[in-house]
Amino acid sequence: MTDVVDSDELLRRIQRARACAAQEERAWRSRGERLGREDPGDAAEERDAEIRTVAYGVMLRVLDEILTPGRHGTPG
Repeated sequence: MTDVVDSDELLRRIQRARACAAQEERAWRSRGERLGREDPGDAAEERDAEIRTVAYGVMLRVLDEILTPGRHGTPG
């Protein structure tokens, strides 16, 4: 992690991180919805999926603010 990177490379890395977070958020949201439909008795797994969905959503908002500062309003 001692490599020096220019601003373009840093931007590309942040964009890749954002794309990964968006993909993970969709996957966990889908999994949580599927668990809720198929096995309503497994509350622990459904709760885990919900927590991960929220966590990835927060990461998306932070990365969005880094990539486009001020464009995103704070949720009310």
